[in-house]
Amino acid sequence: MKKIAAPILVAMLAGALPFTATAARQAPQQVPQQAAPVQQGAAVQQPGQPGTLDPAAEDRAEFERLLRAQVLLDRLHFSPGEIDGAYGSNMRQALSSFQKSRNLEASGKLDEATWNALNQDTTPTLTTYVLTNEDVAGPFQPIPEDMMEKAKLPKLGYASPAEGLGEKFHSSPDLIARLNPGKNLARAGEQIVVPSVHGGPTLPAASKVVVSDSRKVLMLFDGADRLIAQYPASTGSQYDPLPIGEWKIEGVHPNPTYHYNPKLFWDAEPGDKKAKVAPGPNNPVGVVWIDLSKPHYGIHGTPVPKFIGKTESHGCIRLTNWSAAEVAAVVAAGTQVVLQE
Repeated sequence: MKKIAAPILVAMLAGALPFTATAARQAPQQVPQQAAPVQQGAAVQQPGQPGTLDPAAEDRAEFERLLRAQVLLDRLHFSPGEIDGAYGSNMRQALSSFQKSRNLEASGKLDEATWNALNQDTTPTLTTYVLTNEDVAGPFQPIPEDMMEKAKLPKLGYASPAEGLGEKFHSSPDLIARLNPGKNLARAGEQIVVPSVHGGPTLPAASKVVVSDSRKVLMLFDGADRLIAQYPASTGSQYDPLPIGEWKIEGVHPNPTYHYNPKLFWDAEPGDKKAKVAPGPNNPVGVVWIDLSKPHYGIHGTPVPKFIGKTESHGCIRLTNWSAAEVAAVVAAGTQVVLQE
């Protein structure tokens, strides 16, 4: 995404974070690891064992195993992207780097040694959460694709309560719905089940940001050059390639107003004009803009987390909104940024 003009700061970064202070105060109750109760008497398949269950039970056991691994990776800041209980390229990259950090074979697969290492964190996979007035207040409305139509909206908020809950708990809206059949996600006071992604180890300040174009990841390193976090990223295209080189962060701007200039986009719609797009999680740059010393480039969030690491960008580095907010909290003006192949 091309660089925006000086953003209007309409909220502190804490207000942009999907997991709000109100939610944090709820002290949610832990629930068992399984996404749903396994049928009584069914065997639990361990990593590496041959299948001993019927196909439906095997699929369910694999879903629960992958879901747990994704939650534990997320808690350790090796983000698998949008949590969905499925194995894909983002999870493979997260597993590979986690394995390297624990001196395991970096296969990118959820083998027994990796499973055991992850499960040193005994936090249950799921926890209960009670919907707040803030979760259901809205207003919720469909977000148009056309930039000129976006510019007409007073706020680029969530399209549905499920979308907001997905971002709050780093999950796909489909997963939130799957975990909560029959629940009313639009009613304050409703108790639901969500992934236990919050409460992991605190992320220290980062001394260096490294973005790998080939791996489609953004990595954070501390002062001892130790990898402390990794997130899936979208990193450019043939028309707007990632600007390889060393740069630095110029500033961090939460909840920015987006200043659209069609002259900066090769794929702008005919007739598009310069426009201001209001802040919000569905703003084109999401909940935060991290400005780089390379003109017109930055690190930012996105309104479509499921595509991160899988689709192209307009040259900038796109992360999920929750990842972008986490990065923004541990970097500052002057932090080194290395963009590499």
